[in-house]
Amino acid sequence: MPIAILGFSIVGIGFGSQPLLHVVTSEVLPRRWRAWGQAADMASNALGAAGGLYVGGALNRTNNPRGEGFRVYFLVNMAVYVVAAGLCWWVYNPPPRPLQKGLSTREKLGRLDWGGYFCLAVGLVLFSVGLSYSQNPFEWRDPQVSATFAVGMVFVVALVVYETWVKSDGMFHHGLFTGNRNFAVAMFCVFAEGVAFFAANTYFAFQVSVLYESDALLVGVRYSLVMIIAAVFACLTGWYCAATRRVKWVTFMAFGLFIVFFICMATTTRKSDTPTWGYTVFLGSALGMTLTTLVTVAQLSTPPELISVASGLIISIRSLGGTVGLAIYNALFHDVMKNLGSNVGSVVVPKGILPDDVEMFVTALEAQDQKTLGIIPGVTADVIEAGAIALQDTFVVAFRHVWIAGACFVALAAFVSLLLFDPKKEFNMHIDAPVEKEEDLYSV
Repeated sequence: MPIAILGFSIVGIGFGSQPLLHVVTSEVLPRRWRAWGQAADMASNALGAAGGLYVGGALNRTNNPRGEGFRVYFLVNMAVYVVAAGLCWWVYNPPPRPLQKGLSTREKLGRLDWGGYFCLAVGLVLFSVGLSYSQNPFEWRDPQVSATFAVGMVFVVALVVYETWVKSDGMFHHGLFTGNRNFAVAMFCVFAEGVAFFAANTYFAFQVSVLYESDALLVGVRYSLVMIIAAVFACLTGWYCAATRRVKWVTFMAFGLFIVFFICMATTTRKSDTPTWGYTVFLGSALGMTLTTLVTVAQLSTPPELISVASGLIISIRSLGGTVGLAIYNALFHDVMKNLGSNVGSVVVPKGILPDDVEMFVTALEAQDQKTLGIIPGVTADVIEAGAIALQDTFVVAFRHVWIAGACFVALAAFVSLLLFDPKKEFNMHIDAPVEKEEDLYSV
């Protein structure tokens, strides 16, 4: 477990540079084409994710924890990232910016918002841990839940105070909010989009693997449809925004599609195998549309010198939404799953299973451990079938709570997105940071 935590920490640091992809794509293109640039980023990301799902599923089809498939998958990822790092190092060589040349490394580090980083990291970790402990296994009144959650909220409040009245040029640079309301609206919407996406990203495949499909490759194939559709709709949205210079109504429509997806998933049962294939269309189209429009409108609503700060904040807020959302979903999910033993027991005890054997029966049933099931007194094929139905029905209710919570977030975001206005004048042919030198770009 310590190695896994260390690995995720390192990956998190790597993902911290993700906003630079959105920055570079936008800075080197005319503003009129920024939606196309963001669509290209989204399509590339989505197709890469689909490929990862295929490779990962193929290497781990049996879900055998003792297999070496996961290790091979991580090695493949390492090779891909080595190639990507090499391309960045040898191919991307933009002209140095004035501050890049004028400041020393020490001065650059001194300008970073270390106080904000500390409050955000500590507050978010404690907030998430507190919620994850709720009903898993502690009650809310237990100090391990309430105290952890409360201290996390103290750091969150400290972050708000620090960024509002102490640090005007930190993570939440005040210059981002002095132009118009679009950036603030985009921040809220992308937070909600993060909440929605991480619900689907975590629980859709989970539900499919528990209720409908045991083959990891086919689970990945089903979820990969989301990514393929997202790539298509990102390109369509990029074309629409560039052609019409509008972002408002397509953003509202995207959140509407999110709502439809969550409503559909909330109505699923253990017999909804086939419909879930179709529900991926709603999720994929919404995903491709929202990121393309929200990143574009956020960048067009801020001063050119703050585009990197704006892009970094937008992507960070999305990740923040995902982190908060996962903590909430985890608490809701486990609040239902704590009743799994009693739900299964109420079905199998009348059929001959001893009450003292229910816990062993449920554990073996979840793991599909036929050997252990065979040594429990009173177990028959009929008992196993009844227990499996009770187990799946409990999972259905737990998943439903997650989908309902996700729908609430995106419904609010849909109404907030109506506050956006279309920045038509900003869709012009100006290039904020051309790859060429300015004299070469505009010379005759």
